[in-house]
Amino acid sequence: MSGMNNITQQLLEVVSDWNGGFDGAYNIRQDCQSVARRSTENIRIENKTDGKPGIEIHISSAAKGEKVYIPACITQADVDDLVYNDFYIGEGADVTIVAGCGVHTESDEPSRHSGVHRFFLAKGARVLYVEKHVGTGPDDGNRIINPVTDAELGEGAVLEMDTSQLGGVSATSRKCSIKMDKQAKLIIRERIMTDFRQTASTDFVVEINGEDASVNLISRSVAKGNSYQEYSSKIIGNARCTGHSECDGILADNGKVSAQPSLIANCKDAELIHEAAIGKIAGEQILKLRTLGLTEAEAEATIINGFLK
Repeated sequence: MSGMNNITQQLLEVVSDWNGGFDGAYNIRQDCQSVARRSTENIRIENKTDGKPGIEIHISSAAKGEKVYIPACITQADVDDLVYNDFYIGEGADVTIVAGCGVHTESDEPSRHSGVHRFFLAKGARVLYVEKHVGTGPDDGNRIINPVTDAELGEGAVLEMDTSQLGGVSATSRKCSIKMDKQAKLIIRERIMTDFRQTASTDFVVEINGEDASVNLISRSVAKGNSYQEYSSKIIGNARCTGHSECDGILADNGKVSAQPSLIANCKDAELIHEAAIGKIAGEQILKLRTLGLTEAEAEATIINGFLK
């Protein structure tokens, strides 16, 4: 992996638990190009053949409990990276996909990473998709991350998404569109923290087309400083199904959050629920922690860290 620079290695430690190597298949992207790649017996990584930048990841039905890492890192200012990655997960496969992104800049020149990920889960496939985003460098840096996730879940397939963005990203726009077949299961956990003048928007659209499919969507966010967040979710039930959407936001300083959860039931047997709550940290929570010897700032940080776990 001689093509990786020191900043990439530092970012990999944060976004993909890098410890000098990976215990599975991987493709490491640095400043718009692949600098390291390894396929395994059951996970094959290839360049796309449609002319677009990016890779195809083919995961065979024989993959059980395996991992694949596809982190993307930007290590300097004035970079505009766009990548398309397609995942084909075979029937009955069980795999963890780690797709973190880190952007580092030292000046106010913008750098941007836009990743378009498409997932095709065959019957009975199980995927844990872990996505961590982080920006590093001066607080006033111009670091942009725009992820797009499209997924099609076959019969009985399970997709669990754990996404987090907990600092340093100036602006982000996340779009997620998922279609579900019968008995498919979707779990999404999103955690976002913004500060300074950072902005973040999330747009989830889940279309449940098969009977007895289920979705559980949980988003937790903290808006500090003068940051602003927008959250939009839409669960569409076209068959007998269950759906739950939960959005909780904490405001600190002058932070602002707009939440717009939406449910559409096109079948009388669709059971859909949404919950949304936005507010500041309760004073009694701060007081209780201060009686244990914490300062007000330490108490607030403890509450926020627990909320975002």
